[in-house]
Amino acid sequence: MTHPVAIQFRETDPAALAAREGAIALLVDPGAGLGAAGRRLDKLARGALSRALASEAWGKAKPGEALEIGYPAGLAAERVMLIALPRRAGVEQARKAGAAVAKGLGPKGALIVAEGHPRAAEVAFGLALRAYRFDYHTAEKPGFGPVEMMVAKPEEVARRAAPHAALAEGVFFTRDLVNEPANILTTDDFAARLAAMQELGLEVEILEEAELERLGMRALLGVGQGSASPSKVVVMQWKGLPEEEDSCGVARPVAPLALVGKGVCFDTGGISIKPAAGMEEMTMDMGGAAVVAGVMRTLALRKARANVVGLVGLVENMPDGAAQRPGDIVKSMKGDTIEVINTDAEGRLVLADVLWYAQERFAPAAMIDLATLTGAIIVALGHEHAGVFTNDDGFAHEVLKAAKAEGEGAWPMPLTPAYDPLIKSRLADIKNTGGRWGGSITAAAFLKRFVKDETPWCHIDIAGVALPPGETTLAPKGATGWGVMTLDRLVRERFEPKEG
Repeated sequence: MTHPVAIQFRETDPAALAAREGAIALLVDPGAGLGAAGRRLDKLARGALSRALASEAWGKAKPGEALEIGYPAGLAAERVMLIALPRRAGVEQARKAGAAVAKGLGPKGALIVAEGHPRAAEVAFGLALRAYRFDYHTAEKPGFGPVEMMVAKPEEVARRAAPHAALAEGVFFTRDLVNEPANILTTDDFAARLAAMQELGLEVEILEEAELERLGMRALLGVGQGSASPSKVVVMQWKGLPEEEDSCGVARPVAPLALVGKGVCFDTGGISIKPAAGMEEMTMDMGGAAVVAGVMRTLALRKARANVVGLVGLVENMPDGAAQRPGDIVKSMKGDTIEVINTDAEGRLVLADVLWYAQERFAPAAMIDLATLTGAIIVALGHEHAGVFTNDDGFAHEVLKAAKAEGEGAWPMPLTPAYDPLIKSRLADIKNTGGRWGGSITAAAFLKRFVKDETPWCHIDIAGVALPPGETTLAPKGATGWGVMTLDRLVRERFEPKEG
């Protein structure tokens, strides 16, 4: 496992360009041409940059895209990358530019010539996210060499980039969890990794099976009863804003935002067992819990001025002699009875109990659950967007706005009473699947039954975006960490008090 080296910011020094080995990346505003450092670099390279900028290929380059010149004469660098990035570029374009540098990053590192570009900090963040690595290869891979960025005001850029360090660490934590194989990331190991975050200032509790039984979480416990790994619920609290004054001037605790994550550390489907092909990817079925964990880590690292509680239900869905059967009826913590039609529709059973517990204990100001819940959401939205379901359109709008600002695809999905009859049970209050049609919607309708009317709530189905089949702009092939950036922004914009 290798995370990228820290990026150092330094003043622009045109004299250092000739001797720099590895890669040199030059940010170029297509409408302004080469800056002072760029002209110096072009002179050293005997006009190679000017010729490249006059080419048809450069004319087709979109913001964030690179045109590469290999082994330019007059320079020690192996390549020079011209990256199209207007000074008025957006956040997503700037991060894409950084990712373009990261894709070619090698043991000799890179020098990014940003001069006075206002998006330099975002370029550095994009590079850091894309340079992530995770594997268990025994053959050692060469590490990344040093990365430097030449800017006009290094201290100012470093200050703007500082919050990104906490955010990147949260994304990496999420990616690590999703990428881990299930023989490593058991429910015990997952809980231990979360407990270790107490060192960051989080309050962490681990509820074991006896306590879950006492609380009446039979929906959650039923999922894990066929596994040797014990089921758990882990509660993480960040109290960055413990009190506020009400209209009468009385100090009262601030109701938290509740984040709830599905943490099925491996999902065989249980007795309703999945096909063998592709089952190895079910190590990612704890992706929702991983996102919650990554967000909580980020909030603690950046000392967020907000109250947020993260709750994750950790189970393993296995088909042994004690496993839950299709046709079983269980009682949830809420008291509703659930007919288990399909043991592979297990995530909603886990979430039902944790959602209810979150509301009963914390009375949150709002609540979001995240889950790799249905294959149906991939059929609907592919691997480009997560599906967002809600009981409060205003709250959902804020979530979607945050996702758009961070360049993380999210799309609103319907959730109306018309779908409720599909999950009506003959024998119990509700059944855990509504059949093939509208599968992601009936799953959300099931969860909505365990959300109180007064609680603004969003359910985000991340099955398509947590572990897509190929690389993305900001992540190599594997886990993306989708959602950490969105939820961190949501906390900053909705749940932290504005300065002044």
